[in-house]
Amino acid sequence: MQKKTNMYTPKILGLGNALVDIIINLDDDRLLEKLELPKGSMQLVDHDRAQQILDYFADSPQTLASGGSAANTINGIANFGGKTSFLGCVGADVYGDFFENDMLENEITPQLFRGTAGTGTAITLMSADSERTFATHLGSAIELSAKHLSPKVFEGYDLVHIEGYLVQNYDLIRTGMQLAKQAGCRVSLDLASYNIVEENVPFLTEMLENYVDILFANEEEARAFCGKSPEEALSFFAKHTAYAVVKLGKNGSLIQHKNQVEHIGTPKNIEVIDTNGAGDAYAAGFLFSVMSGMDLNTCGQMGAKLAGEVVQVVGPKLSPSKWDSIWKKI
Repeated sequence: MQKKTNMYTPKILGLGNALVDIIINLDDDRLLEKLELPKGSMQLVDHDRAQQILDYFADSPQTLASGGSAANTINGIANFGGKTSFLGCVGADVYGDFFENDMLENEITPQLFRGTAGTGTAITLMSADSERTFATHLGSAIELSAKHLSPKVFEGYDLVHIEGYLVQNYDLIRTGMQLAKQAGCRVSLDLASYNIVEENVPFLTEMLENYVDILFANEEEARAFCGKSPEEALSFFAKHTAYAVVKLGKNGSLIQHKNQVEHIGTPKNIEVIDTNGAGDAYAAGFLFSVMSGMDLNTCGQMGAKLAGEVVQVVGPKLSPSKWDSIWKKI
């Protein structure tokens, strides 16, 4: 694939949970109730619980993909032509090798630490309406800590993108954002599942007020954060960040930079197959565009276009042939 060249190539580092997605399609959402997994949520589970869920679907088709929110976004930025790296922790196992090889194949510089536990997995249960429910066993991903960070990690990058699923490790997030700022990097934060936001509002508020330059949230996450409508939440976030994004699902997204507000629609005539990774893809298109110096509306359109491509395939990332097709449209 021939990637586009730009006057400036953004250099972006991702910080997040290194996970391998195990994607399973559901025939009946009542199975979620039986497994006590609220539809649309992300539940953290231990090794035994994860194995119990996998055993339940032992006879169901399963698809593997390297994932994790920040890793998915970095993959998209790399395929847009950005210079990228990803920092995380995997196990010394075949899943860890699988994850690292995927990074290298997509020209992403892996900064991977090998933990003592097995590589983390995200069991992704897909409902017929494309809603995703996650049962995530973090495994070695949770072993990533502030001790793995140093000023050198952030040298040479323009922006550090951090996923909200790390937010429960306060020391890691705070140290990462502080070191990023000291290195002259912008900081981007993509909020996680609404239930994680609800549990960590005071800490997230501290990070937003002191370090975050670009914030992504969907409607539920925005409401969990500040109890406001999408429009009100956008204004609230924009008081503290240079760029605020509230994603509205099929209704598009709202974005604000300074006093400029844009409502970005969704691409037309697409068949939604799997929404897994749509938000991560939106972030990839938006961040690449912002860091390349594009105007606000174009940034939103690029995010929406990439998200629109991802929802038409199974899994959170696109194949090389799909990327070739995207470049012909841009």
